Amino acid sequence: MDMHMLAALVLGVVSVITLILRSRLDPFAALLIGALVTGLIAGVSPDALVTSITQGFGATLASIGIVIGLGVMLGKVMEVTGAATVLARMFIRLFGKNREEIAMATTGAVVSVPVFCDTAFVMLHPLVKPLARHAKRSVVALSIALAGGLAISHHMVPPTPGPLAAAALLGLDLGALFAAGALFIIALLPVVIIYARIVGPRLESQRLGYTADSEEEEQADETNQDEQHNNAHIGPWKALAPILVPVVLILTNTFSQALVPGSHFAALATFFGAPAIALLIGLLIALYTLPSKRTSRETIVGWMGTAAASGGMIIFITGAGGAYGQVLRDSGVGSSLGAAVSEWALPLFMVPFVIATVVRVAQGSGTVAIITAATLSVPLVESGGLDPLLAALAVCAGSMAMPYYNDSYFWVVTRFTGLSGSAALKMHTGMLTTLWLASIPLLIIASLVL
Repeated sequence: MDMHMLAALVLGVVSVITLILRSRLDPFAALLIGALVTGLIAGVSPDALVTSITQGFGATLASIGIVIGLGVMLGKVMEVTGAATVLARMFIRLFGKNREEIAMATTGAVVSVPVFCDTAFVMLHPLVKPLARHAKRSVVALSIALAGGLAISHHMVPPTPGPLAAAALLGLDLGALFAAGALFIIALLPVVIIYARIVGPRLESQRLGYTADSEEEEQADETNQDEQHNNAHIGPWKALAPILVPVVLILTNTFSQALVPGSHFAALATFFGAPAIALLIGLLIALYTLPSKRTSRETIVGWMGTAAASGGMIIFITGAGGAYGQVLRDSGVGSSLGAAVSEWALPLFMVPFVIATVVRVAQGSGTVAIITAATLSVPLVESGGLDPLLAALAVCAGSMAMPYYNDSYFWVVTRFTGLSGSAALKMHTGMLTTLWLASIPLLIIASLVL
């Protein structure tokens, strides 16, 4: 790789990481500055550089901005109406006695599809202590299972923001990524459950309030009873429909294009299975079936406004990743990187995996790690050396690596569970790092198929 181009790439990436860690800037501004640094060092003229950034930003948001906005709104409705809690109780009943870790991990994997894992953990954790008390299970074990299930879906399948951004940046069909990501989830859930059952009981005695939980548990029971009363009009299938219908529509579109291309059915599936249309249908189902009849229009509009505010920054960061990718293409840095990496002894699919790992450990956000790694992987895909689906799976899996004190989800999980210090690291950092390691053989198998 030309040293000039290498310097442009390295200094751009270092700028992004340094600004996120050390400055007052958020990832959105940091990614834009990184794009400017890379472009200017690579020799792109200022006016052409501005054009690249604006075109890349606009093109990325054109394909993914609506989907992110709708996904965030759907998750908000699932959260505030209690539909996610209804799903949790359904899975607990479904799996039965002595399978509580399986129930919590599965609940997390399903609920995290529309709801951010931080929010979902806060929302579902009140179920953990009453369940642990009645089933005589470890609170830490059930917390690990819930946190792990939430984390896997958050990292591996759309419409969570990271996988959505990876699909947009790599030009990948969302249905294909969802199907492949779901297979990874199925394979990794047993890892979460085994880790929870082995590590959870060993950390139980280190949990804050371990000897004095009775009053807190009674309060949690009362809270759960209140929630159950408020959600009495929501049955399990009603709670599941806003998630299930969009997924079925998107997957139907994907499979119809492969099996019956050009047919009338494929044309209908293309329309209704377009991610924006499918998620819009899911949102409409949620809005008109989940809130109680007493819920005012103003309240529901307020939910949508709150969701839009929280999703706005994610949309901006994704667009900035697209801008950075366009600069890599237009400057020639991307093609130079692709040519250089193709000569490495490292398997090509491991390159985006390693990039995502490094960025995640450096700055803490899995979403930023996915966007950065997917952006830098575009040249590898465009050169024809790396399948886009394999690249997306690699960046999503790599972003699970070693969360610690710079990760907001780490603090949510460990503080709600009542662990600190080395116990917190063993609980959460150890669990996700184990998932990160377990994903490597899955990627090897995927590389043989794709």
